[in-house]
Amino acid sequence: MSFGAFNHHRQPGPMADINVTPMVDVMLVLLVIFILGAPVWTSSVQLELPKAQAPSAPSAPATTVTVAIDAKGQVYWNNEPVAPKALEQRLVEAAKLDVQPELQLRADKDTRYEVVAQVMAAAQTHGLTKLGFVTDPGKTESKSWQPHN
Repeated sequence: MSFGAFNHHRQPGPMADINVTPMVDVMLVLLVIFILGAPVWTSSVQLELPKAQAPSAPSAPATTVTVAIDAKGQVYWNNEPVAPKALEQRLVEAAKLDVQPELQLRADKDTRYEVVAQVMAAAQTHGLTKLGFVTDPGKTESKSWQPHN
């Protein structure tokens, strides 16, 4: 904003004009952006998707296996503690079943990620494709997971 000149003899009072040039510059830039962006925001691709009338495949009741890892890194197979070699054997047996079970992986929040990654890699190596992560969003306290006896 310009309020006056350095020469006070010519103009005794401050100038009351507002410099609108920066505002016009910003408005012109926004206008150009909206003009260029309008086709992007309003365009769409019209697709006619195919329709299929297939009956749902009958599925056998899927079994689930709970693999839990406590804060110390101990692995549990359906709430039974297992050694790493026994876990490998159980994963091989589960992969050979006609209907593969779904592995539900439960890990304590203090479990090292390395142990969780090793269990996941072992399941993938042996051909198990169904893996889910079980969490407990209702609890915010820091309690360690304990197997159900």
